[in-house]
Amino acid sequence: MNEQLHNLVDYGVLGLLLLLSIVALAIAVERWLVFRATRVEDFAKRKELELHLSEKLHLIATIGANAPYIGLLGTVLGIMLTFYDIGSVGFDTAKIMKGLALALKATAAGLLVAIPSVACYNLLLRKTRVLLMQWDIAHER
Repeated sequence: MNEQLHNLVDYGVLGLLLLLSIVALAIAVERWLVFRATRVEDFAKRKELELHLSEKLHLIATIGANAPYIGLLGTVLGIMLTFYDIGSVGFDTAKIMKGLALALKATAAGLLVAIPSVACYNLLLRKTRVLLMQWDIAHER
């Protein structure tokens, strides 16, 4: 039963982080392709262009902001299970170190999802601002 709980925590947290990384990457690629195809002169109103450009960017930001917390949750649960194991079977240094190392991989995975997500969000936000400035320049009176 305890091994099943360990697997649930490990694969549940890491699976969720993997899913979030795929979603963030897919949205980032889709947005980049949209930005490349966007012609600012096709938009009569600046707000329409801004809505078009900023669509789905909040999802990348949300993933980037929350992935470390999901990883931390996995680490906390892994450490709790390790302490439970210590209480159940006694103090075995090798087993404790293995449990703690496995618990910390969730935090590392969370950071591996968050850092590229935040970087992609910032790059896409910058490109959004550039396209909006190009619209402003094209529509100066």
